[in-house]
Amino acid sequence: MAAEGTDVVGGGPLGGCLTKGSLLQAKCPDAAPSRRRGSARSRDAERRAYQWCREYLGGAWRQARPEELRVDPVSGGLSNLLFRCSLPDHLPSVGEEPREVLLRLYGAILQGVDSLVLESVMFAILAERSLGPQLYGVFPEGRLEQYIPSRPLKTHELRDPVLSAAIATKMAKFHGMEMPFTKEPHWLFGTMERYLKQIQDLPPTSLPQMNLLEMYSLKDEMGNLRKLLDTTPSPVVFCHNDIQEGNILLLSEPKNTDSLMLVDFEYSSYNYRGFDIGNHFCEWVYDYTHEEWPFYKAQPANYPTEGQQLHFLRHYLAEVKKDETISQEEQRKLEADLLVEANRYALASHFFWGLWSILQASMSTIEFGYLVSNPGVCAVSVPVLLPAEGPDDQLPPLVLTPPPTPCISPGASRAGPWGEGHRGGPGDWAKPH
Repeated sequence: MAAEGTDVVGGGPLGGCLTKGSLLQAKCPDAAPSRRRGSARSRDAERRAYQWCREYLGGAWRQARPEELRVDPVSGGLSNLLFRCSLPDHLPSVGEEPREVLLRLYGAILQGVDSLVLESVMFAILAERSLGPQLYGVFPEGRLEQYIPSRPLKTHELRDPVLSAAIATKMAKFHGMEMPFTKEPHWLFGTMERYLKQIQDLPPTSLPQMNLLEMYSLKDEMGNLRKLLDTTPSPVVFCHNDIQEGNILLLSEPKNTDSLMLVDFEYSSYNYRGFDIGNHFCEWVYDYTHEEWPFYKAQPANYPTEGQQLHFLRHYLAEVKKDETISQEEQRKLEADLLVEANRYALASHFFWGLWSILQASMSTIEFGYLVSNPGVCAVSVPVLLPAEGPDDQLPPLVLTPPPTPCISPGASRAGPWGEGHRGGPGDWAKPH
């Protein structure tokens, strides 16, 4: 999802658009009220798919003519482009080559080229362990993956008790993996610091009062966030870091009772457990399949209730502690602590994807409301749980006062629990996928 180099700038809430220098202006509601998302890169990819499939898959793919190859766009991904490539039915297989594959083209690489190499290694390891799709080819522009008969979950399905329990179990298994990567949890704040630096390096906007870093004191806010999380114990595990509905596949032909598969590991790393859980809870709110501008819908009331959170956490802990015998008192304490941990780390999720969205708005060619202007107050009431013990006044303040101008929603929808009792701050901080 992301690529190096951010050579243009975001401006602010005026009209809901960014000043983007040499790139196209960010699409505004009045400029593109109902256009479907599209890109010239999509058409180019369809032309180049034949070459990639022929070179990396071999067999019958080398015998097919360009006009016989079927290339269909796949919904999903706001920083990658996805296509299903299929052989014609009349052409017999030569060997074990797949008859259809998923072509993934990288978008703007915020994470850097080194991250793409690590992701390819990670992808191959997960495939070998039957925890992810097979990897058929890697090239500078993207890769060829196994096409799995399935569909991504829909946002409303995250709240289904059966599916929520299955997602919790799947997340716990993912967290239990040993991977050959650094175990130091540098990813979260290291990436946010890099994003801040990249935002600072963007060319200055003609509207300096709209500078997001200064308007919302984002550097200071990140310092406060770090202080808060320093007081919040969270084990370091191998995290997916992006378990949202579009990255959870419901398999059409499961090989066993496990009908879910996690995909898209580009943000996966060793990280604090609380981030993965809190980030997932945030995803209950946002639907990125909306067909018209800004191509998302937010329903803040869908943030999981305490009961829904506990349902998820109990199934998560059941998998983590399956080989242990614990008392009811210990179970209650584990649940209470994890409830605090997840909700506090949800703050980091909002902040992380907010910075990501500012950069995406400055470079992405995919039509989406990475930064939009929402009139009125953006705050949404969702509690940020505090620990059961210790005075609350020892917590560092996490308060952002929205300006009188319309709120900005970087990435369009991830309204974050800013402060100790509210979800709000600089508009809806969101990460489209």
